[in-house]
Amino acid sequence: MSTIVPFGPQHPVLPEPIQLRLVLDDERVVSVLPVVGYVHRGLEKLAEQKDFIQDTYLIERVCGICSFMHSMSYCMGIEEMMSLTVPERADHLRVVWAELHRMHSHLLALGLLADAFGFENLFMQLWRTRERIMDAMEYTTGGRVMLNVCCIGGVRRDINPEQKAFVLHELDEVHKDLQQLLPVLTEDYSVKKRLVGAGFIDQATAYQQGAVGPSTRGSGNRMDHRMTGYAAYGKLDFEPVVETAGDSYARTLVRCRELYQSEDLVRQALDKMPDTEIRTPFKGNPTGEVAIRCEQPRGEVLYYLKGNGTDHLERMRVRTPTFANIPAMLVMLQGCRLADVGQIVLSVDPCVSCTER
Repeated sequence: MSTIVPFGPQHPVLPEPIQLRLVLDDERVVSVLPVVGYVHRGLEKLAEQKDFIQDTYLIERVCGICSFMHSMSYCMGIEEMMSLTVPERADHLRVVWAELHRMHSHLLALGLLADAFGFENLFMQLWRTRERIMDAMEYTTGGRVMLNVCCIGGVRRDINPEQKAFVLHELDEVHKDLQQLLPVLTEDYSVKKRLVGAGFIDQATAYQQGAVGPSTRGSGNRMDHRMTGYAAYGKLDFEPVVETAGDSYARTLVRCRELYQSEDLVRQALDKMPDTEIRTPFKGNPTGEVAIRCEQPRGEVLYYLKGNGTDHLERMRVRTPTFANIPAMLVMLQGCRLADVGQIVLSVDPCVSCTER
């Protein structure tokens, strides 16, 4: 006899409200029905009511954890519609702040995972390391979460030699912390016992379900939109971080390895940054329509923008990575134990508020 158990919308492992109606056969999950809509904010409609310059500030509020990447995606779309060429220095600065955001997002997710296991000390240590990344963002932009530094045509702020030295020093300290903390998370017997084999999804199914980010790279798919070379990524040396086991442990390893990768990308971008202007001036309003994709910490985000020649967009549509990962997450949960639902959900790192906008 089947039993339906509601998981959420309020639950200790859920940072934001979503409900999963779990159909159980004894302690095994037979099927899952997601229930969304608890935090709908109407940001897409609001973006059409503000002018396209004001939207650069609004778009950052789609998600606080990857706010700069939302703003960068939006600006890239407007720049394509208006045929603007972004200075090379601005492209490198965008990579610096985007990868710092990726590090702060991954450290947040790994800390929440440790907290779900009851490792409160590890949770606090990971978030203390995250504070160093946020200090670097604050020192270079003035903001810790909402940077408000990306603008149409480039960026609003430059990084001087003193700020560069501060960022590199913080990265050195973060690297030392990661070498001490990440093995505690990835090599602990209890963590492996809970994550290895849990939430399995194979490579083909992850691709067919449209999974993105660590949720698909943990299953062996080399899908990383940064490899297309947008911003300054085409001038930097890196490869997608891929694991093949397809379980919660593999997705956790992807995030751990991407922390080191992002650190290296920030160093490369700062080292190769040319001495050019940081912003291209422009006149006029956007016309036409465009679809822009960027690689956020949770995967690929897609922005659709339509301009009509006025200073207000006719339409803006956002497809966030968590929205794309929900179908794959439902596959991961089928057949698992009820006790494993929490860490499987956290291995996907869902961001519900940005999904519902």
